[in-house]
Amino acid sequence: QVQLVESGGGLVQAGESLGLSCAASRSILWLNAMGWYRQAPGQQRELVAAITNGGNTEYADSVKGRFTISRDSAKNTVYLQMNSLKPEDTAVYYCWGRGWGSILQDYWGQGTQVTVSS
Repeated sequence: QVQLVESGGGLVQAGESLGLSCAASRSILWLNAMGWYRQAPGQQRELVAAITNGGNTEYADSVKGRFTISRDSAKNTVYLQMNSLKPEDTAVYYCWGRGWGSILQDYWGQGTQVTVSS
């Protein structure tokens, strides 16, 4: 089991930057992958960015070139740096992790609101 706690959300204007952090309650080295999802009102939750234990990254097409995911295993933390934010980036952002317990399991944070005004 692991608890994930996000921080860093807020209200910014279009074109500005914002950084999110996700702190895990234990070592993240046992997680196969971690990442960020987002969910806007009335829409399905979608993958924004993910990073594997080996350091491979994946991004949604809509954020490529603007967002960067990284991890610091020593701090058990994953980050999402968001630049050139757009109003359509407005959503609740959830930290996600996948790892093996007795079964392969997904873990979720409580979410943090990101609002981008035009």
